[in-house]
Amino acid sequence: MWIDTHCHLDAAEFDADRATVLQAALEAGVGQLVLPAVAPSNFDAVRTLAHAHGLAYALGTHPLFVPAASQGELVALADALLAHRHDPRLVAVGEIGLDHFVPGLDRERQAEVYTRQLQLARMAGLPVILHVRRSADDLLKGLRRNAVVGGIAHAFNGSEQQALEFVALGFKLGFGGAMTFERALNIRALAAKLPAEAIVLETDAPDIPPQWLYRTAEQRAAGQTSRNAPAELPRIAQTLAALRGWSLAQTAAITTANALAALPRLAALMPA
Repeated sequence: MWIDTHCHLDAAEFDADRATVLQAALEAGVGQLVLPAVAPSNFDAVRTLAHAHGLAYALGTHPLFVPAASQGELVALADALLAHRHDPRLVAVGEIGLDHFVPGLDRERQAEVYTRQLQLARMAGLPVILHVRRSADDLLKGLRRNAVVGGIAHAFNGSEQQALEFVALGFKLGFGGAMTFERALNIRALAAKLPAEAIVLETDAPDIPPQWLYRTAEQRAAGQTSRNAPAELPRIAQTLAALRGWSLAQTAAITTANALAALPRLAALMPA
């Protein structure tokens, strides 16, 4: 059984066939999905989907949505965490973090919102799901100042030293479609050598498609699509298994155990 620790199932890309996507994931052996929010505007969407389909969800404001965030949005998160504090399907605060890749973003404002969301996670006793994009050092700095109960550094692509620092703070590192590209040397090296207990699997669907779904800009312009989906997770896992020298069964057991350790409320949501 597999756990997709990061899937944006509420995205518009799934509006036409969401039920079919979920059925395909189940048939592929994906027993649980975690649906992170990106802003208060989709808090209800991820929660409703989680309850309708037996899934898990997280609440938070993504750094790309921070430019539009107001103090009211932080209040909305605080209110939602309080209102749903006894909801077993609420497993984390996320997707939160810092993005130092996209140009034009206000880093100071991002840092303010990130810090406040860490504080809210700590008050709620929940782990966090972190957006890490050329921002690992600043994220770590924030975690040292505002300790939380761990979580997942999603789509990790930092250095080995940074990876081990996240692990030391109680975090697992998310690996997905990017790992399937042979030219992704850093990601593949990390997946191969990090401690086994540090790794969880994710798709980030509909984003970060694996190599076999990738389309060039020219192909996309011609109308070809490259939507990722949670059913791709077992095939993504084959890459991890090959890099580690594990069997597929070992890979499923290890990454599932790691996901349950990172997000403890997941354990009660797993199918028998």
